[in-house]
Amino acid sequence: MYQYHCLNPISNIGLSRFTENYQKTEEIKNADGVLVRSAAMHDIELPENLLAVARAGAGVNNIPLDKCAEHGIVVFNTPGANANGVKELVIAGMLLASRDIVGGIEWVKANKDVETIAKDAEKEKKNFAGTEIAGKKLGIIGVGAIGVKVANTAVNLGMEVYGYDPYLSVDVALSLSREVKHVVNIDEIYANCDFITIHVPLMDSTKGMINAEAIGKMKDGVIVLNFARDLLVAENDMLAALDSGKVRKYVSDFANPTTAGHNGCIVIPHLGASTEESEDNCAVMAVDELKDYLENGNIRNSVNYPACDMGTCGNMGRIAILHKNIANMITQFTAAFGEAGINISDMTNKSRGEYAYTLMDIEQTADNKIIERLKGIPGVFRVRVVK
Repeated sequence: MYQYHCLNPISNIGLSRFTENYQKTEEIKNADGVLVRSAAMHDIELPENLLAVARAGAGVNNIPLDKCAEHGIVVFNTPGANANGVKELVIAGMLLASRDIVGGIEWVKANKDVETIAKDAEKEKKNFAGTEIAGKKLGIIGVGAIGVKVANTAVNLGMEVYGYDPYLSVDVALSLSREVKHVVNIDEIYANCDFITIHVPLMDSTKGMINAEAIGKMKDGVIVLNFARDLLVAENDMLAALDSGKVRKYVSDFANPTTAGHNGCIVIPHLGASTEESEDNCAVMAVDELKDYLENGNIRNSVNYPACDMGTCGNMGRIAILHKNIANMITQFTAAFGEAGINISDMTNKSRGEYAYTLMDIEQTADNKIIERLKGIPGVFRVRVVK
């Protein structure tokens, strides 16, 4: 029986995928797996028995990835599960910025009790006029699960689309419209595009990437959209560009004191993935990832350990070892089984940066003696008997 704990409310569509072999616990200390959305985990004491954390969403800034890795805890996320919801809001953001729809709505609200509102509206509407997006150039920085959907939709809306992503995956490339211009220099997007939208993860290398220098390379009157992470944009530089007229509008999905209410900023309260469909999709993916790891030792969409898939457990036993990515580890593992007279029928070893994962199918049941020996090898974080 596996136990799971939810740090945030998780869609019942996802939780319903747990079988009778799973039990929900209200105490994280009892959990084999944790499901989380936005709850901060950096200050939470990680239980010794915790095996995995599944984030129902893409961003994992709220989870201590290295700390988890060093405790042998695999962290999953759900890339692409909320992509359509975010895509739709990006398109809405472009429309809100290109035409002063919000200003028009606010005018109507302010004049709701004026009897001549219909007649007055015909005179006032010129103050809220804008431009169409068809025929404009859209630059997408980061053509991943969300970026590709934005690109293809924008093409269908008649936009000329530029995509920049030095790590463009084969799967994304195959699903990307042939009308999208793939550029290898981000400056091409800055120089050519009327709209620029950012869809990259927040890392040291991307923090503040849209700064005064980058903005200076952009077209006058550009509209910038940020539905990824607020820290990707140096917001004080952005406000200065709005005040000078260099940037026409800044659309952000991250409400904070810097941008809220500032002239030229359209700030949305983090609604990108806040749809029933996105929450359901993320929950389903997170639960499936958690189950496959607990039951079979397979890793899909982990952010701190490598992907690894050996299918379902069919042999007498399966052993999972989470360890440092250093030389001579496999030799020590196989030697331990060899000396115990246990044959290894199948094995895979994968690495990701400082961390590695070894999965072994064996033809006899492993006893406590060999498990303790494996645990005692320097560099091993956790040894788990999957079956």
